[in-house]
Amino acid sequence: MRNGFRRLSVIQCFLLLLTVALSFGSISASASSQTLTNDVFWKDTSNNPIYSQGGGVLKVGSTYYWYGVKYGGAVTYYNNPTSKNSDTSFSAVTCYSSTDLVHWTFQGNVITGATDGSTWNADWLGRLGVVYNSTTHKYVLITQYVGPAGSGIAFATSSTPTGTFTFDHVQTTITNVVNNMSGDQSIFIDDDGKPYLVFSNTNGRSHLYVSPLRASDYLNVEPATNVYNSSSGGREGNAMFKYNGVYYLASSDLHGWNASHTYYITATNILGPYSSESILNNTDSDFSHVTQTGLFVSVQGSSGTTVLFGGDRWSDFAGNGIGYNQWMPISFSGTTPTLNSLSQFNLDAAAGTWSVGSGNNYALNPSYEADRVSQNALAGWTTWNNVTTDPNSNVAGGHTGRWAAQQSGSAAYSASRYQNLSNLPNGTYTLKVWVQSSGGQSTAQIYVKNYGGTEKDYAISNAIGSWTQITISNIAVTNGSAQIGVYSVANANNWVKVDDWSFTKN
Repeated sequence: MRNGFRRLSVIQCFLLLLTVALSFGSISASASSQTLTNDVFWKDTSNNPIYSQGGGVLKVGSTYYWYGVKYGGAVTYYNNPTSKNSDTSFSAVTCYSSTDLVHWTFQGNVITGATDGSTWNADWLGRLGVVYNSTTHKYVLITQYVGPAGSGIAFATSSTPTGTFTFDHVQTTITNVVNNMSGDQSIFIDDDGKPYLVFSNTNGRSHLYVSPLRASDYLNVEPATNVYNSSSGGREGNAMFKYNGVYYLASSDLHGWNASHTYYITATNILGPYSSESILNNTDSDFSHVTQTGLFVSVQGSSGTTVLFGGDRWSDFAGNGIGYNQWMPISFSGTTPTLNSLSQFNLDAAAGTWSVGSGNNYALNPSYEADRVSQNALAGWTTWNNVTTDPNSNVAGGHTGRWAAQQSGSAAYSASRYQNLSNLPNGTYTLKVWVQSSGGQSTAQIYVKNYGGTEKDYAISNAIGSWTQITISNIAVTNGSAQIGVYSVANANNWVKVDDWSFTKN
């Protein structure tokens, strides 16, 4: 014995731990935090792809219902995620349910082309949401619609949140709106249960509006209030959340399916007046994690409230990366929001809290999918060169998705493309990146430096004909930062390509 305690055998320690675990329930059962991973095609609980784009989430009791659209092009892109397509054909409105916002069970197609005869045989259907009317005891689905019943906002009802939703009518005009109809839209439900349509006008989309739904049945969009007009281009992907009594109306650039930094305006009254426009912190470096604003979910729990940013990644139509849905937590400094662009985080829906996932990739725009077009300056990355023509660019034909980064030149060159990572938790990291190389350079290397230790390099000056993943391990970050990059001192016509960077904490 020592200090009144006797040494326990391994078996005795195991039995003691088992007794403690049983007294509190199993460890796995008591841990309500679940891990959400982005940059992949999400699967439902039956391991089938989740097809849900341009939709919204409704909470009923302790269950979240997620509604969105399945497009023909989404299936095509899932099966071959190397090039975009233009197949916007409507297949169905899907419904998934969850209690933790991570594991989703497919409840079925609540609207299909065959529902209610040919009425839903839509040329276009999307930007939808569902609300519950306590007077009629009906769930009401509101969506943009173009089809046999006209063009405008379609309404449908169901007695249950899982449908089937029956077509009601199409509203073709919203009072007080330029061009009479919505461009992009979403549904926002206030703390008192009142629902609103948040949208921009259909042509040009430079005017932002908020409209209540008719209180008696939610089957009409009431006259709109014009809350903001942009003087610098159209706004789409309009969506709203509320935090600590402040309304935040967010939107994206008018890019046609592509990723964008996120704009927002604020007010303490839902109908305004609203503030001037700002850009949501941390959405420039990778254009909102290569997404367009789609939806927000306020996760209220026993220990706080987490606002989730639900970004639509229209990879089927824009070809901008893997996965259709990227959800990330928003943090606040006073009334200023910041998007936490995470590839992985832990969410405890019961507590309303989140934490960074152990597998999070701290590199931003790691697959070069954010920029929409071929160019030299890429979001999140800095370039240097010592020649007139910049040898840094992005090129089609990445390891995954559409894009990779390249260094090449018709004359000898020296160049680098790098990213400075900050606010890193100190610890040991691993850097991985996929590479190709012509070979022949005097220097071509992947490197990591400025992390508190000696620079680490991995030479790629030999010929690498097919995509190959290289690894630099045991990077001991002691100062909360690091610089990762590719550097070449090359001859004419030498080239390297890099894609899919990963900088993860061990």
